[in-house]
Amino acid sequence: MDLFDFNDNEEKAKPLAERMRATSMEEFVGQRHLVAEGSLLRRAIALDRLGSCIFWGPPGTGKTTLANVIAARTNASFIKLNAVNAGVADVKKAVDKARDDLKMYGRRTYLMLDECHRFNKTQSDSLLPAIEQGTIVFIGSTTENPYASMTPAIVSRCRVFEFKPLSVADIRGALVRALSDKRKGLGSYAAEVEDTALDHIAEMAGGDLRTAYNALELAVLTTPAQQDGVIRVSLSDAEQSIQRKALSYNEDLYYDLLSAFCKSLRGSDADAALYYAMRLIEGGCDPMLVLRRLMAHSAEDVGMADPNALVVATAALTAFQNMGYPEGLIPLSEAIIYVCEAEKSYSVKNAMLAAQRDARVNRDDNVPSYLRDTSYGSREMKLESTKYLFPHDYGGWVEQQYLPDSLKGHVYYRPSAYGYEQQVAKTRARKGKPQ
Repeated sequence: MDLFDFNDNEEKAKPLAERMRATSMEEFVGQRHLVAEGSLLRRAIALDRLGSCIFWGPPGTGKTTLANVIAARTNASFIKLNAVNAGVADVKKAVDKARDDLKMYGRRTYLMLDECHRFNKTQSDSLLPAIEQGTIVFIGSTTENPYASMTPAIVSRCRVFEFKPLSVADIRGALVRALSDKRKGLGSYAAEVEDTALDHIAEMAGGDLRTAYNALELAVLTTPAQQDGVIRVSLSDAEQSIQRKALSYNEDLYYDLLSAFCKSLRGSDADAALYYAMRLIEGGCDPMLVLRRLMAHSAEDVGMADPNALVVATAALTAFQNMGYPEGLIPLSEAIIYVCEAEKSYSVKNAMLAAQRDARVNRDDNVPSYLRDTSYGSREMKLESTKYLFPHDYGGWVEQQYLPDSLKGHVYYRPSAYGYEQQVAKTRARKGKPQ
């Protein structure tokens, strides 16, 4: 056995998701809004002129893979760190090497930082001067919203690219390629996977290609070959490999159940809403879909009649994410009951639609002069800003025109006579606002 045999064995030992990781833009799966031909990111990568950036999105959507593709085609040095175990000393070492390469060889350095949201302020501050001076080109990868989880000084110096969950079609196509690829994939196995099994894995992966690869590999490796030597993976095998049952209803019934759930919420029937929610979930529907619909209806159908409904629905979603199934069904059920029993009002949706209509049809960008940003502009503009009436100088509210002249008097929000909006209506009446 020679060195090449060892290398081959090491490669085979890697998970399918790692072996199938794209090494070129042509192999890269999904994110067409970012890497389509002619896009800014695609052009920057092709010209090796990518500036510091942050890749933000759910797991398994290609953030690290795209960074590796950039590394493979750039003439620059490439250093990879993980914020979980990298400290200030690691950053300093990387920056020192980048500075030496730039001075001695004129070679730029990309610093790829996985889980970059885990960097604390001290660690971030150690990196900041190198980004500012161009010593390194920073590429951060994170599943958390960088605007909320990262040091603003770092984020402000980076372009943020948001990665979306992959489509079912993208994931299914990747699985088919993995089955036929004899070098990196599962092509060396005589495996036949039913279409329904592939569809199920692609749908249940939730936009995460890594999850789909892992499920496919597990299904193929654990399904015994039949007498003819062929490994035949059925829908049942796929269900077990991804730990999710196929929907126990057809597509039409699925949409009927979802519609009935939504209309039961709107109709304040907690019993019906609970039943349809559990029927959906027990039939194989992702509980997160039910929770997202619940959040939408808490704002759309309850709205300002009981603003706490959105808080309860959002808390239920967070609780489910942390507790998982089945315990997470308890806060989900509580939120369903709360939203159903709350007073209902459509005023928020009506206000949104009316404002949206004017923003599209009657658009007027002539912001009143005293409302404009005064951090730039002429002396006259700054003088105009003094006409602004600061509400807190008048007890918290003072009559003042905020809409542009052509939209003056347009009323979008009209409180209903239900729940909390009764109090809102009284407050508006006291201020002389239209009802």
